[in-house]
Amino acid sequence: MRLSTGRKAATFLALAALACAAGDAASYAQRPALPNPVLYLQHVEYVATGGKEFTRYYFGVENSASYPDTMFAPAPELPPCGQNTKSSRTWVDIYGQDGKRLNGFCALGKASSLNGIWFALETATVPPSWVYIEMNDRATSTKYKSNLADTSQ
Repeated sequence: MRLSTGRKAATFLALAALACAAGDAASYAQRPALPNPVLYLQHVEYVATGGKEFTRYYFGVENSASYPDTMFAPAPELPPCGQNTKSSRTWVDIYGQDGKRLNGFCALGKASSLNGIWFALETATVPPSWVYIEMNDRATSTKYKSNLADTSQ
């Protein structure tokens, strides 16, 4: 069977595309999976604003260095966070153990900013005993859920 020049070129391009696709798949498979965040209570702060007193609970992510800063870089190609058209690729939400959302962060900027996330409640309000975070990487549609972290010191 003899191939014409056009068929040779088409066959070559098809084989090259398959080789590239296989290389990309192999490269992706070799990337280490990112771990789930390990959440811990850093400290509690009492603040007064608007004539009310609040307790602010600050948390850190022990393995924040495991995440690339690109996960938290501005992503204007993705849907905005309210009026913020340059919100992060990855959004972080804090939930009580009952699944109630307590606060969210949509523009952290870099992975180390995971070590300053917080939620606040009026001081008279009993906080949930445990909280967790979910990190939603909107570019890859991947969610990372943390452990339950105690809210007491």
